[in-house]
Amino acid sequence: MRLEGITVRPITKQEVSHYNDLMQAHHYLGASQPIGETLRYVALYQKQWVALISFSSAALKCAARDQWIGWSYRHQFDRLNLVTNNSRFLILPQWHYPNLASRTLSLCQKRLPADWIERFHHPLLLLETFVDPEHFQGTLYKAANWQQLGLTQGYSRLAKVYQANASPKMIFVYALQRNARRLLSKPVLNPNYQCGAPKLMLTADQMKTLPELFNCIADPRRTQGRRHRLSTILAIATGAILCGRVGYKGIAGWAQSLGQDARARFHCTYKQGTYKVPSESAIRNVLIKISPEALDHALRQWSTRYALHDESLAIDGKTMRNAIGDDGKQTHIMSAIGHQSLACYTQKKSENCA
Repeated sequence: MRLEGITVRPITKQEVSHYNDLMQAHHYLGASQPIGETLRYVALYQKQWVALISFSSAALKCAARDQWIGWSYRHQFDRLNLVTNNSRFLILPQWHYPNLASRTLSLCQKRLPADWIERFHHPLLLLETFVDPEHFQGTLYKAANWQQLGLTQGYSRLAKVYQANASPKMIFVYALQRNARRLLSKPVLNPNYQCGAPKLMLTADQMKTLPELFNCIADPRRTQGRRHRLSTILAIATGAILCGRVGYKGIAGWAQSLGQDARARFHCTYKQGTYKVPSESAIRNVLIKISPEALDHALRQWSTRYALHDESLAIDGKTMRNAIGDDGKQTHIMSAIGHQSLACYTQKKSENCA
């Protein structure tokens, strides 16, 4: 075989089934479901399939990787889409020739950044992969100048729950740009690498403390028919808004996306072995009845608690929909938000604009 004759390209929609059948039959982990943004490649020699390789969304948490990059918790969640995971790599039977794997990986690395922009409309900065030392030693990645960062802690994420595994995996990363690590850890991300609105995530400690803020607020609901604590509903609504959700439907959707551990931190109702989240109607009914003054007072406690974590503030203004004063002018709200704590330090209302 002449390695110069090897080419790689993304598979087509018509080839997905064949790709999955081969991966299921010959890869020790079997075929994988697409995880977030996914690109699958095939390596060909004289029009014959010789290898399969896939890249998908990066691991949500990886202590060694996150420490190596040096990004904060908030930046990590907002920038994970700039990292992709080499989730599968398979040399098909009868094609185990020397240097074939290295050639395939090299060709993928060269074209992946352009293919990613074309498919998902944003760039990539870093590749990662996890190698099971019980089966492999990562020789391919070491030869391709990937950097080994250590071992995972032996957990995998299944159905939004982290479960312990018997075998920690070796962690390898490959920077697609020399300054990738610096770009990922910058306090303010270069506009060329920003993808839509910022994405935020609450820490476990923030989830636990949010319900406590609302314990002193009187519940405006009738006692009969209450299924969820007032503090739980208000905490979930607050968390959803901090993470960028808009409206009752957005809040309810964010609540449904919470895993069991997160629901437990919010003190959700426990029934039949699982934690239940409030419905959209339950959230709406509470928010339209609750005292705005009491809610504002409780949220100011959040600012006091997490103010020291903020390195900078963001100033943002909004025009309130359908909020028109007696003089016929719309109401405008200017807010100061902490970058790290997500806390709203102050708001100022103005009706000076027509």
